[in-house]
Amino acid sequence: MLHTAEDLDLWRRSIEGSLSYVPTMGGLHEGHGQLMRSARSADQGSVLVSIFVNPLQFAPNEDLERYPRTLDADVAVAETCGADAIWVPSVSAVYPDGPENGCRIQVPGSLQRSLCGRHRPGHFDGVATVVARLLAMVRPDRLVLGEKDWQQLVILRRLVADLGLPLSVLSVPTVRESDGLALSSRNRYLSGEQRDQAAALPRLLRATDDGATDRLSSALRDAGLEVEYVERVDPVTLQPCGAEKAISLLAAAVRCGGTRLIDHVFLMSRAPLVAIDGPAGAGKSTVTRAFAERLGLTYLDTGAMYRSVTWLVKSHGVDPADGAAIEPLLDGLDLQLKSLPAGGQQVLVNGEDVSTVIRSPEVTASVSAVAAHRCVRQALTNQQQAMGAKGGLVAEGRDIGTAVFPDAELKVFLTATVAERARRRALDLEQRGFPVPERSELEGQIAERDRLDSTREEAPLIKAADAVELITDGMSIDAVIDELVGQFRSRVAEEVWPTPGN
Repeated sequence: MLHTAEDLDLWRRSIEGSLSYVPTMGGLHEGHGQLMRSARSADQGSVLVSIFVNPLQFAPNEDLERYPRTLDADVAVAETCGADAIWVPSVSAVYPDGPENGCRIQVPGSLQRSLCGRHRPGHFDGVATVVARLLAMVRPDRLVLGEKDWQQLVILRRLVADLGLPLSVLSVPTVRESDGLALSSRNRYLSGEQRDQAAALPRLLRATDDGATDRLSSALRDAGLEVEYVERVDPVTLQPCGAEKAISLLAAAVRCGGTRLIDHVFLMSRAPLVAIDGPAGAGKSTVTRAFAERLGLTYLDTGAMYRSVTWLVKSHGVDPADGAAIEPLLDGLDLQLKSLPAGGQQVLVNGEDVSTVIRSPEVTASVSAVAAHRCVRQALTNQQQAMGAKGGLVAEGRDIGTAVFPDAELKVFLTATVAERARRRALDLEQRGFPVPERSELEGQIAERDRLDSTREEAPLIKAADAVELITDGMSIDAVIDELVGQFRSRVAEEVWPTPGN
């Protein structure tokens, strides 16, 4: 067990490999246990658990003094669940000048105007301040947090991003009792009768599939619970929303006796959508396919669809610039994308396997011209939107986030420098057995295709206003996928779309 900053620093220097960090306030239960086990399974590194009751996140009338402090039991839980070390710092170790005298983190108002932030002024500033201090002392590679307090999770993800901290955030689904009540250290305050009463909170949340907050509030009151708030918000921005959001958060805070309880459910009209755009040669196909597989989403290679139409145009001897001549070829077009058991994708055009030939230099040279035609883009956009109506897929292309799926939960603009894309293109041509032009020629071809794609009248290649830009020069495929997974999880909870195998 570690107590002082010196103890922590000495232990930190002694370990090898990565470090996953689980900050807690003690009163450990199975929910904390799941955080530790998830941290352990993330990789082969070390796991540190801290126990610190942060005075800055308690209002004067809250339960700072009586908050559960069960150190011996907590140590036993941590050891059983795989923690390599337990850090129990004093208040003076975390706040050398006292909690009230140091610098504080101010959380953006937009993230605090709803849910718990509106009812607990200063609470999340206190949370962000202590976590920033703890992270500076621990220096972890991974911060492991639960999804139970979704607002806190969103705020701490924002903290990590805004401060540019060199770590990832791993979120873990809420752990519940057999009756659905979310595990919480404060559940110990409940009497037996109150415990039965509190179970109405998750039950009624789950029964409210239409997001009707007024009706849910009334039902909670009828169950004998004092309602603090019931709100429906965007899971990313935490701003009020309605049924227009495919995935929204319905959250509530109640009091059962003197005990405050929070819980939430996600309301979904479809499964998640991910849109990945970017210029030619940015590695979209490779990365998107692997990313989709990791998350159990369907991969939609829209680039292969445009290549397929281009092949069809070329095979019929039609001029790629002649939209009027191309349009009849689209009538009755049977275009199929099939995932192969061993990985990869089979592309069929009117029953003919074109998986390899659509990657030829001849098709590549003409695909931008073909894709620029309104008739082509409308025909394929209609097909793509039909494929994505139920969600559950990752689509990559040139206009996915702007034209095809503008309501996607995650939009990414994946790119790389022209020089890097030329290098990758040369390797791809060599591996496929095609002639490899000089590097300068490849760079010229890529730059020209960028120009054509970004200046066409119909759905030009542009970064969506709300897209995340990811420049992949110097990044391994695994690193890019890890970044995409992190971005996805910041928008889509594990409990909404569980990672396969977790």
